[in-house]
Amino acid sequence: MARPLRVEYPGAFYHVINHGNSQEKLFNGPGDYQKFLQYLEKASDRFAVIVHTYCLMGNHYHLLLETVEPNLSVTMQWLNVSYATYFNRKYNRKGHLFQGRFKAILIEAEAYLKHLSRYIHLNPVRAQIIDTPEQYQWSSYSAFVGKQKSPKFLKIDWLLSNFGSSTKRARKNYREFIEGVDIRSVKDPSKQLEGGFILGDTDFVNWVKDTFLSKRDDEKEIPQLKKLKPRVDPETIVDQVGAAFNIEAEKIRKKGLKRNKAREVAIYLSRDLGGMSCSDIGIFFGGVSGALITMMAKRVAEEITVNPKLKYKIEKIKKEIFNI
Repeated sequence: MARPLRVEYPGAFYHVINHGNSQEKLFNGPGDYQKFLQYLEKASDRFAVIVHTYCLMGNHYHLLLETVEPNLSVTMQWLNVSYATYFNRKYNRKGHLFQGRFKAILIEAEAYLKHLSRYIHLNPVRAQIIDTPEQYQWSSYSAFVGKQKSPKFLKIDWLLSNFGSSTKRARKNYREFIEGVDIRSVKDPSKQLEGGFILGDTDFVNWVKDTFLSKRDDEKEIPQLKKLKPRVDPETIVDQVGAAFNIEAEKIRKKGLKRNKAREVAIYLSRDLGGMSCSDIGIFFGGVSGALITMMAKRVAEEITVNPKLKYKIEKIKKEIFNI
């Protein structure tokens, strides 16, 4: 199974979902729900993770999390392993409790957190378990509307601040936002993802791509990375390489010149960042074969592992290309 693509940084927001293996139940009774929330509180304390919304359903759960440190993966691993160990011991079962790796959607919080919170809190109503979200015991909704004391690990202030300057007004407006809507019209915001895991506007998506994905080269292990990495036209690459090596762009594109390191670097970066086939890159660089392009790019990739000066130069060129 290919690894999921994770982007982790301080202050990131995520919608985390996990299901029981083969859609089996994760919670068989009140004690299980309570135990999971106890582990969630411990995870919040241990890893400095802020919980903004939660909803525990029979065979899956939803969490809206904010990470103070870039540690979502280790946090969720600890939470899931801890709960699975408890559950398997209690019910004398063996094997995986959860259905593979958890799903984590990176969120532009200002634009989407309140809409995701509504979608999550309406899950039990959508599943026809209860008539109003306030009736459901295993979500954070009652704490938001003031019907039960907020758990220590739950942060409601940030979301409520979007609905009014006073707590009373914010709670009332939040209730109307959740309950005063035709549930059939509430779409899952997570269906609007870029690359299968980013939820945000164009500027946010581009920021994530440029800041966290442009330098990654593990596309074989994470196929979706290939679609998400920012693509640059070869003319831009050649111009930046020419400036770094103090050589004209025409000489970089022209084949036949000996010891043309700038050309090799431009070909390497075009293959890494350009989104073109090796055959098309070969045409751009004066009509050479795709096989030769592959060979030259591989040669540079090997060289930068033993040549720190060249590696630094290439990283500097990338920064110039992406303005970072």
